[in-house]
Formats: sequence, structure tokens, C-alpha cells
Amino acid sequence: ELVLKVRIQTPNLRENDFIEIELDRQELTYKELLRVSCHELGVNPEQVQKIRKLPNTMLRKDKDVARLQDFQELELVLTVSDKNLLFRVPTLSEQSGYNKKASELTY
Repeated sequence: ELVLKVRIQTPNLRENDFIEIELDRQELTYKELLRVSCHELGVNPEQVQKIRKLPNTMLRKDKDVARLQDFQELELVLTVSDKNLLFRVPTLSEQSGYNKKASELTY
């Protein structure tokens, strides 16, 4: 088995832990990586725009997946949509440290 660390790319969250997934070395294909990653993370494969090998390499084909080594870190980059709460930008009042009374002060 090949063990990989996978997470969803979420720029809004402070904590975005990886999970470890296992792939059968006999089935190292892009499609299998996508299937297992989505299943483990609870993501619809149709929402995945691309798979990124961190820090900055996009995986595109089976040969890319075959070169992966144990414990490499991958991110699923999801397509942005209104229904996707992971990419919802918090309103100003939802952001930590926002003080409503301070915002209403006049000078």
C-alpha cells in the first residue's frame, strides 16, 4: 500500500488537518486516487477541480500518481460554488475580533 496525506484546500480555516489514505500499489491511477480521496473526505468527485501535490504541483495523469511516495501531502482543490460552505467568505460580523460597537463609533 501507498500511504498519502490528503486534505481539502480551505484557505478560510485555521485548522485544516490531513488524513492518511491508503492506495493499493497495483491500482495507482488518477481515477483511483480521486475516488479514495473523495470517499474518505466526504466530497463529491464532481466538485474536485484539481489535485495538488504540495507545495505547488498539479497531478494530471496516472504517471504523476505512480511517482508519489509514502506520506506525500496532497490537496483537493474544489470548484467554488454558493452551495459549498467550505469556501463561503465570512461576513465582517462573523470574523473573529469584529467589534460591532467599535464599527459604529464616529470621530
